[in-house]
Order: sequence, then structure tokens, then C-alpha cells
Amino acid sequence: MRLLTSAAAIAAAVILPVAAHAADAPVQVALDASKPGVVIDRHVFGQFAEHLGSGIYGGIWVGKDSTIPNTRGIRNDVVGALKALKVPNVRWPGGCFADQYNWRRGIGPERKPAIGEPNTFGTDEFMDFAQQIGTEAYISVNLGSSTAQEASEWLEYMTSSTDSALGAERAKNGHPEPYKVAVLGLGNESWDCGGAMSADFYVNEMKRFSHFVHSYNPAQPMKRVAVGPSGPDPIYTEAVMKAWKGRSWAWDIEGLSLHSYSTGGWPPHMSDTGFDEKDYAVLLKDSLGMDDTLKTQSAIMDKYDPEKKVALVVDEWGAWLVPASGSNSGGAVQQNSQRDAVLAALNFNIFARHADRVRMANIAQMVNVLQAMILTDKDRMLLTPTYHVFHMYVPFQDATFVPLTFDAGAYTTDGVTLPRVDAIAARDKAGKVWIAVTNIDPKSPATFSVSLAGVKATKASGQTLSAPKVNSINTFDAPNTVAPRALSAKVAGGKLTVTVAPASVTVLGLE
Repeated sequence: MRLLTSAAAIAAAVILPVAAHAADAPVQVALDASKPGVVIDRHVFGQFAEHLGSGIYGGIWVGKDSTIPNTRGIRNDVVGALKALKVPNVRWPGGCFADQYNWRRGIGPERKPAIGEPNTFGTDEFMDFAQQIGTEAYISVNLGSSTAQEASEWLEYMTSSTDSALGAERAKNGHPEPYKVAVLGLGNESWDCGGAMSADFYVNEMKRFSHFVHSYNPAQPMKRVAVGPSGPDPIYTEAVMKAWKGRSWAWDIEGLSLHSYSTGGWPPHMSDTGFDEKDYAVLLKDSLGMDDTLKTQSAIMDKYDPEKKVALVVDEWGAWLVPASGSNSGGAVQQNSQRDAVLAALNFNIFARHADRVRMANIAQMVNVLQAMILTDKDRMLLTPTYHVFHMYVPFQDATFVPLTFDAGAYTTDGVTLPRVDAIAARDKAGKVWIAVTNIDPKSPATFSVSLAGVKATKASGQTLSAPKVNSINTFDAPNTVAPRALSAKVAGGKLTVTVAPASVTVLGLE
């Protein structure tokens, strides 16, 4: 991998302004709130925290003796920022890290370091973190290099009462009440870093783990997620779902994992900031491929599970770019630009359109790694453009999808063609209708004219996120270069009319 640092590339990025141009004809959108829709599960907005780079150490954990304000060693600023996102679940401890993790080294007063891993942030610290931000725990057990017995004992430590030896050990470590494990991952990328297993071999292993690894608290049900495909590859999906169709009382799963990154071509080679307009378009086109990937995998799942009992869990997604200049390439550090904000919104919209099957997703990753919400540097913290999109989309958590129809048009640059715009709508539990519009075109604003069938509204208000350039970023010296601003729009004659900036994301609530 290498950084795109040629003079020509840098110049191209500099001359790619998000400046005002004459708007084209309004995008005609028809919204019908009277039609029933599927609930957009809040768990689609999940997060992922892996022991990679400074994602944990420095990003979440600073230690109880740190001068950085913390609660029991966990950064207060990061906790506050994540609470505002209403994070539904956090996947931990990996990722590839999970299939080499020994949970026993990370509990108790005497920790046992591994190479590159001090184990000062372990099970009890993660559960404390989850409780502080108000989220549910998605635990990935080590199926690749460990045993079902070790995983079962880990669940006993976390979820059993103090009547068991491991529950008593947890209490001795300062946590008498059992933890809740909402979701259990049965391995990670077993087709690659999780053991390079054939699909059939994995299925046999997964069955054992599904049977023997369970919650010890019957009052707290736990969903199990099997390893599924890498992108559109059908092999694991076919094998796991065929086995599920013929399952016995001894084992079951409630989810199938899917990993799909936006890279513009593997291995990752695109710069996080030094990109031109073609790179912008290529990465977003790759990301829009998520829709076809979900259609492909959903069709396979439908053969064996037409009632859609098994959720498709996209528990690793996001932009994977060349590591930021000057960073440790193994830490997967990358900056986060307005392009990433547009990419995040497009993926949310795709997940919403597949809400009948996609009921959980986890962006990679939460802090300091890949397409992160938050970047930290010692005692400083900043919020990324992707964070702001997650925050703007909070009203869509557990909201009911409202169908829209519109002509997305086309945006073309250097032989790459994308839809010019995108939009979704949903009704929240209080009955309020929200609409999210994304202008993909980085050069021209877009005007949306939305007819509002089944909605009585006199105004619309919310936030819009745009930037001086599509490669604009937030830095520790300028943390608000890309930040949302309030926006209101006219509603007259049953129509909402709003004009949004180039390469922007906007969320409005109808009132």
C-alpha cells in the first residue's frame, strides 16, 4: 500500500471545491406515509471496537491513573460523544483479534500481557464501557484458535450468578451482578484470518459452538451470529443456511455475518485526503455495490429461510483506505472526510431498503481505526464527518420505513456514472416523519420537491452536513471544519421544497 502523494493528485484535490453552481431541475420525490413499511432496526447503527492500533488503548482506555479525565480508566469525552449517538450495540474484541484472544489474560488484578497486547482492557472493562455509553454487548468468541469449552467458560464468567465458580470469580473481581451479552459472534472471517476454514469445516465447528456456548441467565436471551460471506461470495452463505434449514434442537443461529468494505479495488490503495474527483466517484460507486451484495446474499438466504428468521448482519462495513501519512500502517489509521460522510449516508439508505433482512450492522471502526466516529490524540478528541451522519440519522433508529419514489438522475465524471441523489424516509415511534436526502454530485446543488401523501406538515427542520471541499476534514487544530448546521425548509401545498449543497447529507423532520 502507498499514499497518493504526487503533486498532480494533491493539486487535483485542492481544485475540487464544493462551490455553488446553477441547480438543475428539482428532483421530484413522491412520499406516501399511508403505506406500511418495515422497521429499520436500531441495531443497524452499531459500532465495532477491535484491539487494533489505538482503537482501544488511547481511544477508549487511558487507565485509572491518567491525567485525561476518565471514569475507571475509560475516557469521559469519548463516552459522552458516543452516548449522543444512542449506540445500540458494540462488537468486541474483534475482528481478526478475536480469534487469537484469551479472555482469561484480561481479567482479575494480575493481568497477563501478550505480544503487543497489555490486556489491561479486558472483559470487565469492556462491560463497564458498554454500560457507560448505554449500549448492548456483541461479543465475538474465539472459534479459530480456541475451544468451545473456553468460550463456554467465558460466557459463564459473564452471565452466570455467583452460585457458579466463574460467577463468583467475576464477583471477586468487583462485579457481583451478571452481565448481559445480547449478541454472540461464532467466530470471525473463518474463511481467512479466523482459520482459513472451508465452509463445510466451519459449519461443523459452528454447530458445536452454538450448542455449547450459551448465556447462563435464561432471563436474558442471546442471539448468535454465524460467520457468513466476504462481499458477494456465496459459498459460506449456502453452507451455513443449508445447515440451518436442516438444524436439530441442539443448535441454532439468529444471524449471518457479512463483511463488505468500500475500497475502490483490493488491496486498499486510495488516499484518505489526497484524492481527485474520479477517486471520489470510484469509491462511492464501489460502496453503492453494497446494494447488489445484499440482494445476492438475501436471495440465497430466502431459499432456505423465506420467513427471514435469520438476520443478515453486516458487522464490518465502511471505507478502507491507505493509512494516513506518518501513521503505523498496521494501526489502520485514516482521516475522515466529507466523502466518508456521503458514503455513510448511502450505506444507511441501502440498509434501510433491505430492513426486512438486514437487522444489524457495525461500521469499522469506532475510534481511531478505519472509518472512525472519533479521533483522539492524548487529551484531545474530535468528531469526524461520519460521526455527524450517525448523529443526524438517530431518528431512523427503530423507525418504520416510508416508501419514496424518485428519479435519481445521473452524475458522471471521467467515465464513472453514479446516481446524482439519494433519499429515504421513515416514521418514528412518536409518529413524526423524517426524510434524509443525499446529494452525491460534488459540483452542483440539488433541489428536492417532495410530495407528502399521508402527512400533514407545515414546516420541516433539521440539519445538513456539507463542507468547503469533498476532501475537507476535521483536525485537532480545526475540529469544526465539517460540522452540521441547522436547516429549515418550506412546506406548502402538500410539498416540501429544499435545496442542498453539493456532496451533502441532510436530515429533516416534518412538523
